[in-house]
Amino acid sequence: MGLASFFNDIGSEMILPLLPLFLTNVLGAGQAVVGLIEGIADSTSSILKLFSGWLSDRFDSRKPLILAGYTISGLTKPLLYLANSWPFVLVIRFADRVGKGIRTSPRDALIAASSDKTTQGKSFGFHRMMDTSGAVVGVVIAFILLYFLSMSFHMIFLLTVIPGVLSIATIALFVKEKKIKSPGCTPTRFSIKPFSGRFKRFVAVSVLFSLGNFSYAFLLLRTQDIGMTIALIPLMYLFYNILYAVVAVPVGNLSDRIGKTRILSIGFLLFSLVSLGFGFTDSLWVVLILFALYGVFQAVYEVSSRAFIPELVEARHRGTAYGVYHTSVGLAAFPASFIMGSLWQFVSVEIAFGFGAVLSLISAVLLLTWVRE
Repeated sequence: MGLASFFNDIGSEMILPLLPLFLTNVLGAGQAVVGLIEGIADSTSSILKLFSGWLSDRFDSRKPLILAGYTISGLTKPLLYLANSWPFVLVIRFADRVGKGIRTSPRDALIAASSDKTTQGKSFGFHRMMDTSGAVVGVVIAFILLYFLSMSFHMIFLLTVIPGVLSIATIALFVKEKKIKSPGCTPTRFSIKPFSGRFKRFVAVSVLFSLGNFSYAFLLLRTQDIGMTIALIPLMYLFYNILYAVVAVPVGNLSDRIGKTRILSIGFLLFSLVSLGFGFTDSLWVVLILFALYGVFQAVYEVSSRAFIPELVEARHRGTAYGVYHTSVGLAAFPASFIMGSLWQFVSVEIAFGFGAVLSLISAVLLLTWVRE
């Protein structure tokens, strides 16, 4: 799964750091439109994550859903080659996120089933490291094609078909799944009754945080706003992904030793600091430091939250649990990015970034006092 995600993220990250620039500089869209597209894209997969997670529990089968999800994403992204308006971009991002919605919960449940309880953090850390290493490669490719070869945005989008096909082939040929030993105990209908109060509190805090966890597209736009040229902005995104990949496995190991909530609360505090920094700085050197901190935050957040769920939920309900978690967080993504874009465009950049900083600080406190291990 790590290798499949590596290839998939090469294709994704050839596109994503360029997309907000493509929307604003080529198609003439404003920050509010960027927020609308990113919010819808992030929220689109939410309901599907819930359904696909439950379905994988119901039939004790993860791989078919994982393969279908990666196939949809891998074959729709190259269609951005045809984009000539922001509504077209919205449709493609919607389709890409449908694929993500189908695959994410079964994939996380498969990874959890491939690890014992003492190595969940390490396993998810490894997967995120592979995934983000693909992002690093994708950004490097995008930078070379854009900066050195002066390739158009459209041609770069078209070339993402290559890593997409490699990802699909990897899953089809090499991924095997571990079946639950007692399929008769798997759920026949959706219900949240099997979940503990602690799991529900964790989801609630995650939703609160997600309302302020805006899309990284705004960090890229802010970097351009401060004064960096368009061709160099992917390098900042590359730097962030390198830090993410480097610290993912150590973060996972540390979370196994000292507890997921402690590590995750540190991640929330890091995001608060990053948000404040982007809102009030006008220095590109400070932006460089903030991108480094953002990379560490993403590793902490993605690894610790995913590795925490197997501690709260029995194996036969994990697909559904990941669906509940991802759906709840994903539904909060739309208002998060839309609020961010609207506050920036119609109020001020300081208020926009400050909103995310305040919510993440509150979430850190609640995590340590309400969900603590």
